[in-house]
Amino acid sequence: MRTIDRLFCSLVLFLAIAAALPARAAETCPFISAQELARAMPAFKWSLISNQDGRGCIYQAGRGDTMMLSVFRNPDKDRARELYATFVKTLGERMPLSAVTGIGDEGQGGTSAAGAERQEASVVALSGDYILQLTVYPIGRRADDALLGPLSEAARIAIGSVGKSSERFGNCEWLTAADADGFLDSSTLTVQRTGAGSCMMFDREANTMIVAVIATSRDTAIGMMKRAGPCKHVAIPELGGEAFGEHSCTKGNGNAVNIFVWKNGRQASILFAPVKPHPESGSVERLKAVAGRVYGKL
Repeated sequence: MRTIDRLFCSLVLFLAIAAALPARAAETCPFISAQELARAMPAFKWSLISNQDGRGCIYQAGRGDTMMLSVFRNPDKDRARELYATFVKTLGERMPLSAVTGIGDEGQGGTSAAGAERQEASVVALSGDYILQLTVYPIGRRADDALLGPLSEAARIAIGSVGKSSERFGNCEWLTAADADGFLDSSTLTVQRTGAGSCMMFDREANTMIVAVIATSRDTAIGMMKRAGPCKHVAIPELGGEAFGEHSCTKGNGNAVNIFVWKNGRQASILFAPVKPHPESGSVERLKAVAGRVYGKL
């Protein structure tokens, strides 16, 4: 189960970074076009609000409905099937599931119960090394079969393009194995490119280091530096006037430390998140060396 735990940990951490960084406009989703989505779900007027760097897309509709399209690439088919089984088990704890045909190698879908606190319709499918999940969270109405049917049709279309994911294993333009020294177990290290401008490394225990790079303005970077939140802030002037670290957070992973640097119109987040107390828990000092190398590449 360590592989499953590690992948879930990686996903949660990646989404945490995406939430922390400013939103970036996206014009297209690589897995399904606007025209294909409109044909599959004609009752909805979806607007693409974020292309998550080749790992998925986020949409919103006029009434406030949200749709999440997520693609998970795995090192091989066996690990993909293992993770798929866990996805199905987790989803099955929230809603009754049934087989959905014609989507990759295998698919399951369902809707939440009428009394569920959060209404949800979801489809998860396996295709070779890839897992696709589409989920809609409707506002002010039930998630039912009338929603699940069109969602399944959208999944049938998107599954054919999962190979367009930017996720790759074995290399990263922002991190090297040497950056893991003192943070991760080098004997069980995995390096993974998770999308355009984002990479991660993790070890067998799921200790994780992530770099995410986005285009943003200097004013936005400075605004993030001054924001209030559950973490302690420390300025890092040696990496620029916009550089700062966050540590000792009272929400989320209190052992994690995150450094933000900005240069040439781009901001990088360098995150170290151990799964349990670690010699470098909450310490900005050692991570500054890694952040400095990322800063030099911006």
